[in-house]
Amino acid sequence: MSEPIIAVERVTKQVQDSTGTLTILHEIDFSLAPRQSAAIVGASGSGKSTLLSIIAGLDTPTTGTVRLAGTDLFTIDEDARAAVRAAKVGFVFQSFQLLGNLNALENVMLPLELQGRSDARVLATEMLRRVGLGERLRHYPKVLSGGEQQRVALARAFVVRPAVLLADEPTGSLDFATGETVMALMFALNREAGTTLVLVTHDPSIAARCDRQLRIEAGRVEREATDEGPR
Repeated sequence: MSEPIIAVERVTKQVQDSTGTLTILHEIDFSLAPRQSAAIVGASGSGKSTLLSIIAGLDTPTTGTVRLAGTDLFTIDEDARAAVRAAKVGFVFQSFQLLGNLNALENVMLPLELQGRSDARVLATEMLRRVGLGERLRHYPKVLSGGEQQRVALARAFVVRPAVLLADEPTGSLDFATGETVMALMFALNREAGTTLVLVTHDPSIAARCDRQLRIEAGRVEREATDEGPR
C-alpha cells in the first residue's frame, strides 16, 4: 500500500476573540492516497477553508501537523513550506487570483518561470489550448468571462503537473452552466495528470464526484461518505 500523499494528524486550530478561545478545527485526522479525490463539505463557517489553508501550509495549526508528500510541513520554516508548495501543489480559487497586468499566457507561464523552466512558453501555450483558450492567449483577465478566467486558473494550476491540487469553491463565482463546464474540465485534467485533489465545495453534486467526502461540522469531521458514481 502506497504512503499517503496527504496525512492530516490531529489538527486543531484555535484563535482568540473577545469572548475567549474559539476552536475552529478540533483534532482533524484523515489521509489521502496518491490520485485520490476528496471533497470537504459543511456549512459556512464550519472550518472548511481553514483546513484547506492548513493542508497547504498557508496557515498553521495550534496543535497537530500535516505531512505533504512525506514532508512534515510544521517542522520546517515558511521558506521551506513555500518551496514544497511550488514543487508539489496547484491552487484554484473562487476568485480566480489571476494577475491583471499579465495576459492569459503570461499568467500560466508564471509558475513555470518561477521554477526556471526554459520551455515555459511552449508548455503554457499547450495547456491553454487544452482548456479551450488557444485563441485567447494574449487577452488580459479584464476582457475574459468568469468561465474563461477560471479555465486560465486551471491551466496555471495543472501546467506544473502538481502532485496535489487544492481547490476552494472553484465554481462559487460562476453561473450553473459555466460551473458545470469548468468542473468537468477540472476532473478531466485531474485524471490525466494523476493529481490528488482536495476540493472545498458547498455543492453536493460536485462533492459526489469525488472519491471521498469529509463533512466538517463544528470543527470536527462528523462523518465520511463515499460515492461510486462517474468521475
